[in-house]
Amino acid sequence: MRCFQETIAKDAGFAAAHTGLADCLSLLSLFGFLPPDEGLGKAKELAQRALDLDPALAEAHASLAMVKTWYDFDFIAAERGFERSIELNPRYPIAHSWLGYCLGLMGRFEEAYTECKRAIRLDPLSSPRHWVLGIVHWLARKYDRAIEECETALEFDPNYIWAHGVIGWANLGKARYEPAVAAAEKELQLSPGSTFCLANLGEAYAAVGLREKAGEILEQLRQISGRQYVGPYSIARIHTALGNKDSALDWIETALRERSPHLAFLKADPQLDRLRPDPRFQELLRRMKFPDETGAGGV
Repeated sequence: MRCFQETIAKDAGFAAAHTGLADCLSLLSLFGFLPPDEGLGKAKELAQRALDLDPALAEAHASLAMVKTWYDFDFIAAERGFERSIELNPRYPIAHSWLGYCLGLMGRFEEAYTECKRAIRLDPLSSPRHWVLGIVHWLARKYDRAIEECETALEFDPNYIWAHGVIGWANLGKARYEPAVAAAEKELQLSPGSTFCLANLGEAYAAVGLREKAGEILEQLRQISGRQYVGPYSIARIHTALGNKDSALDWIETALRERSPHLAFLKADPQLDRLRPDPRFQELLRRMKFPDETGAGGV
C-alpha cells in the first residue's frame, strides 16, 4: 500500500497505481482487517478514479467489479465488469478468477468452474487461483474437491492462510471435526491478529461441541470489537454452529446494516443451511436481491 500511495503522490494520473491500492483495500476489508466503508468504500473511489483516468485499463474494471461484488452486492454489474476486464485483457487471470468467485456466490457453479480453470491455466503456480476454485467447490458442497484444490495451493505456499481456512470449512461440511479444528488452529497461528481467523476457530469449536471454548472466543471477539473491526457475519456463523438460531439471524441483520462483505456468501454458504427454512432468513436473502441461477432478476 505504501508503494502505491507513493506512486500516486508522484504521479496522480497513473491509473494502475489507483487500481493497485483499491485491490489492497478491498482485500483488507474482505479478510476482516478493515470495516467495509474504510476498505471497500475507499476502494470504490480509487477504482472509479482509475477508470476515469484510463477507461481501457482492464485491471480497473476488475477492481471496480470486485467492489460491486463485496460492497454493493450488485452481482450483475460485477459480472459485467469482470467480463469487460477480460474483453480488454483476456490473459488477466485475476479477472477470470474473481469472475468465477462471483458466479459461484450466485450459485452458477458450472460457469464458475470454467472461469476459475481459465485463471489457473493462465497462472498455474498461483496459490490464490487454486484457492478460489477451492471456495467455489466448497460453495457447491463438493468438499473433497475443495480440499484438493486448497492442498494444491498449499503445495505452492504452505503458509497460504486462506487455503487452511477453506480446508477447515470443507471438513466441517464433511463432519470431520478434528481436521476442521486443526485447520482453523493453523490459520490463526499464521495470522494471530486476524479476527476472521479467530472466528473461524470459534465456529470449528462450536461445531465439534466444544461450547465453552466457542463461548470464550465469542467473548474475545466482543472485547476486540471495542478497538478493532469484527465482522458480524463471522459471529453469525459461530452462533449457527452453536444452534443459537435467533442470535445468528440477529447478527446477519447487523451484517446487512454494516454492509459486511461476507454477506455475499449468504445465498450459497453451506454453514448456514440450518437457517434457510426460517422466514427471517428468507427475508434477509430477499433483501440481498441475489440474481437467480440464470443471472436474471433478483430473488
